[in-house]
Amino acid sequence: MSYQALYRVWRPQRFDELVGQQIVTQTLKNAIITNQISHAYLFAGPRGTGKTSAAKIFAKAVNCHHSKDGEPCNQCEICQAITKGQLNDVIEIDAASNNGVEEIRDIRDKAKYAPTQADYKVYIIDEVHMLSTGAFNALLKTLEEPPANVIFILATTEPHKIPLTIISRVQRFDFRRISTQDAFDRMKYILDQKKVDYEEKALWVIANAAEGGMRDALSILDQVLSFSDNEVKLDDALLVTGSVTKQLLKKYFLELAHHESAKALDTMKDILGEGKDGQRFIEDLISFIRDVLLYQESPDLISVASTGLKDEDFRELSTAVAATSLYQMIDELNDIQEEMRFTTHPDVYLEVLTVKLCQIKDKTGKTNVQPAPQQASAAQPDLAANTTIKQLQQEIQQLQKTVQQLKANGGGVAKKPAQPRVQQRKVQVNLGQIYPVLGAATRKDLVNIQDLWGDMLNHLTVPQRSLLHVSKPVAASATGVIVAFNYAFLFQEATTDDNLIAAMEGALQQLMGAEHKVVFVPKDKWPQIRKNYIKEHGLDHRNQTAGKPSSASQPESAASQASSQPTTADSATQPPTPSNSEPPLPEEPPLDGEDDRPVDSQTPKPINNQDPVAAAKQLFGDDIVKIEDN
Repeated sequence: MSYQALYRVWRPQRFDELVGQQIVTQTLKNAIITNQISHAYLFAGPRGTGKTSAAKIFAKAVNCHHSKDGEPCNQCEICQAITKGQLNDVIEIDAASNNGVEEIRDIRDKAKYAPTQADYKVYIIDEVHMLSTGAFNALLKTLEEPPANVIFILATTEPHKIPLTIISRVQRFDFRRISTQDAFDRMKYILDQKKVDYEEKALWVIANAAEGGMRDALSILDQVLSFSDNEVKLDDALLVTGSVTKQLLKKYFLELAHHESAKALDTMKDILGEGKDGQRFIEDLISFIRDVLLYQESPDLISVASTGLKDEDFRELSTAVAATSLYQMIDELNDIQEEMRFTTHPDVYLEVLTVKLCQIKDKTGKTNVQPAPQQASAAQPDLAANTTIKQLQQEIQQLQKTVQQLKANGGGVAKKPAQPRVQQRKVQVNLGQIYPVLGAATRKDLVNIQDLWGDMLNHLTVPQRSLLHVSKPVAASATGVIVAFNYAFLFQEATTDDNLIAAMEGALQQLMGAEHKVVFVPKDKWPQIRKNYIKEHGLDHRNQTAGKPSSASQPESAASQASSQPTTADSATQPPTPSNSEPPLPEEPPLDGEDDRPVDSQTPKPINNQDPVAAAKQLFGDDIVKIEDN
């Protein structure tokens, strides 16, 4: 096929032909002139900004024997072979399709051999971020110990995906987006060379639609040339890009500013009726409002010629809406742009957007603002501002007079009543739920809960997991678990969170196959609660060994009486008052090798002739129970 696309025909062959990358090109040329050539380079930047073109130009420049000022001659055999892609010593690899370890190992093995024709063997790896982890590791070995006369040029649009170990071993060059002015100048130069008629407004439309990519701009220009029979017209450029004319945007904007929702909706229907793209319309409108906002700040901040409007148009637009309203418009447009990405009916969103934009008003209640001051009248005082200042000065003087009168009369400013301190709610500890779990607790159940604690957390939401981050299970039975919190306020929050408790109990039932009641305690109160529980059993044992009558006939124990109502953490620290009837004791937990079956806490068996310290160690473990000398 004889025809070639414009971006291929007009691909840069010299550093000076790269558009908008003066810093990168000058640095590379200086490196070639001074012979300070690195073994590896990284070219990062958006698509269509000249990364691969710069890599090929650099490969020609380092191998050209007739280079001048760091530029290749493009006439010698080496330069022409590289341009045509026929030189074996310059290898271009697409990492998107050759991203495996074997491909990189093959490169590493072949890189050891000296170049056959050129002075340097150059490997250009495009879209290098697509390499697998193993491929990066294989490439890293070569970059650590590079062979002589070998240069690696890595090109990518997503440098954040490249391992830092790779980036630290290369020279990085960031290619920036092509400005609208640079894209316009390049297209104008190409059309002048081709002797094609064009309208400058059409080139501005194409440059704006390219969004910083020179290749995209030339591709759109190619489409317009094909559509309009080798001529570039504004209407054709608008049709190809799906953009909206500036005059239509101006009409729509003024209708929004004047709160004429009916007219604005009709204009919107006309825009959609012409087949305009909804996303493109939103982008054009954001750019349009941005130009108006900058013109309000200072007319010199924008190039009026590049917008397709005149100074008279901007003066009218800048007086129609206040800056605060423009901020709100841009926020609304950004929100609707995100929502429209996944819809198949953009017209509905655009109609709703039109109504919302018509309802935006200035915070001061005004819809008009003063025009941007011109240079000729910049020194004139603002009458509105002076009026406001005078009003404020009068108010200050009036307030000063009032204060002086109060001082003369011996009065003063009434003091505000002190705000009453908010009393912190005491942390509630429900002994009625804690004691039954302690009565049937075993070490085996606690170990099982601890082993499954991480899996249980994975069943919870992120906020719930963060709340339990400073908690841990401290006791467990076959039907319950006690969880201690490091901080009282987190304990309070968890205790009142019914969703958290339900989620934990559901997760434990799913993991362990049985229901478990979850009870919370603050960590600083847990030792005292545990001590009180041990004391109850110790008192009962001493009473039995002293020959006192057993209290087995009593219908209700002290522990069960304490469990009938929740108490505060302060009350939990006080030992229970002995009653006339001794509380029954839970069954002694089994030793290692014996049955782990917990005894029903409702019908406990007394511990006969058992030392209370030994009973406590069997119940809670040697690592928890410690004997202190008083």
